[in-house]
Amino acid sequence: MTTNNTKDERLIILDTETTGINPREGHRIVEIGCVEMVNRQLTGRTYHAYINPLFQMEQEVINVHGLTNEFLADKPLFGQVAKEFIEFIQGAELVIHNAKFDVGFMDHEFAMARQNLPMTADICTVTDTLKVSKDEFGSPKTLDFLAKHYRVSGLVDRTYHGALIDAQLLAYVYIEMTRKQATFNLNAGNGDESGDANAVRRINSDREPLKIIHASADEILAHQERLAIVEQKGGVPLWRK
Repeated sequence: MTTNNTKDERLIILDTETTGINPREGHRIVEIGCVEMVNRQLTGRTYHAYINPLFQMEQEVINVHGLTNEFLADKPLFGQVAKEFIEFIQGAELVIHNAKFDVGFMDHEFAMARQNLPMTADICTVTDTLKVSKDEFGSPKTLDFLAKHYRVSGLVDRTYHGALIDAQLLAYVYIEMTRKQATFNLNAGNGDESGDANAVRRINSDREPLKIIHASADEILAHQERLAIVEQKGGVPLWRK
């Protein structure tokens, strides 16, 4: 995964809830949740839809996401929300945890709608944070594990695993996962061919000014909550001593 962000990079953090695990067995999407991020900043824009799957769910499935058959009975069919959903994600990079699962269901729904809808790969690119976690930790990790590891679990109430709720949590996880910067090579491109690491290197006075990236409101809140946890455990930040 490339973590170097380009200008106005638009990401859509996405999650779905379904009636089961295999669309080939007739399982359908019952909820879609998306949050928008531009240049690593949450914009506040979201897309959220409940969907009538025309499928009776078992209680075991209902216990996971809390959506009952009765609640979904008057909700629109996927084909009725497909175009507005596509418009929201069009041209963005989707960030999904276990993308194979969600994209498989999305493509199944696009085909089932019989509206000549494109497949996900024709609409946008996809980053799978499950694969990213495997690269980072040596084995794929669940969203719950990553949320605890990056200490963002408390930022979202997950009494139920709703699609929009999990998308919001994944957004916080993604910010932390991609926070690392590439190692600086101080000797590269400095114009000094002597090989002396201690030589004085002049900075070009015509260089562009460095971009100042201010913390977003979400990041400030996360920082304050992180400090509160530290203080609860008896720690005190150095700048408050």
